[in-house]
Amino acid sequence: MRSPLPPREGISATRLRAPGGKQTSAKAHLPVPETVEAWLAQEFPDHSPQDRAWLTEHPNGGCLTDGTGRPAGPDDPVMPGGFYFFHRPVPHEDPVPFDLTVLYEDRDIVVVDKPHFLASTPNGRFVRQSAVTRLRIELNEPDLVAVHRLDRVTAGLLLFSRRPETRGAYQVLFQNRRVHKTYRALAWLPDDFDPHTLPAVRRTRLHKTKGDRQVVEIPGAPNTETRLRFEGIRGRAARRLPPDSAPVVGPEASLPNHEAELTSIGEFALEPVTGKTHQLRVHLNGLGVPMVGDPVYPADCAPDPYDFSDPLQLVADGLRFTDPLSGKAREFQSNFPLSVPAGLAR
Repeated sequence: MRSPLPPREGISATRLRAPGGKQTSAKAHLPVPETVEAWLAQEFPDHSPQDRAWLTEHPNGGCLTDGTGRPAGPDDPVMPGGFYFFHRPVPHEDPVPFDLTVLYEDRDIVVVDKPHFLASTPNGRFVRQSAVTRLRIELNEPDLVAVHRLDRVTAGLLLFSRRPETRGAYQVLFQNRRVHKTYRALAWLPDDFDPHTLPAVRRTRLHKTKGDRQVVEIPGAPNTETRLRFEGIRGRAARRLPPDSAPVVGPEASLPNHEAELTSIGEFALEPVTGKTHQLRVHLNGLGVPMVGDPVYPADCAPDPYDFSDPLQLVADGLRFTDPLSGKAREFQSNFPLSVPAGLAR
């Protein structure tokens, strides 16, 4: 169900679903509280009645409404299985000092170059400082939605849908893997790196434990696939990986061990066939060539999200697809360069 509340300062309203209702609802088996206040007490058990009051009483706070946009008071009966909407208070966020660049736009889509360190969509501590929120405000288009996502630390191409009426057609392209995506990356190379031993495809099983930042490769049937190609040496350096930084891998890594000294920086062209979280970063790390500027692989350095000094050298470089509405071939290229750390370039 679409929210009856328009985005506020580019931020969409939050949706809640009440207990009861049709069997298709995950909460259909739960008893329906008599009043909205009783339901909110169940929904937010860690909040006091005073803390919850802003949802139903504060005119500048959440202002809970039902699916028609009618305000819901604390003593109102709960609509079984009904949808309710409200705007969460959003705390101050320090700005991410990099701009979005619009590369292409038509009636239905906008394609932008997203900078490093800017979240694609509102998530956790980054709500205002996200590409979706910023672009909605800059273009004055509250209906803009990102059709896919990039990691916050990854730069490059991001496609937005302008109109709800045509959004599904573009979402299906990504869901059905009918978009050809290419990435470029810089990675640290061990001293005995041999590009001839680099596999053309890496298929492994990725797993992420809830609460962990790292994704790991584990034994089992592959659920990810990346095509990769070495493009050449781009710099010389000297760095040794921590001895405890070797990732958990399924198949044997085809490159030297993870405690080897890293003496060069190389460029890689990457094509993700699947799109799991951190997939490209984990796959290169699993081959013994971790990306330059990666704060999580091979060792999680607990990065400061506001340290912008060392961006991950990964760029979503290309998007290519057949437009589902016009049938025209679409191809977009990022303008973001890869940057070898100062003093290391050849």
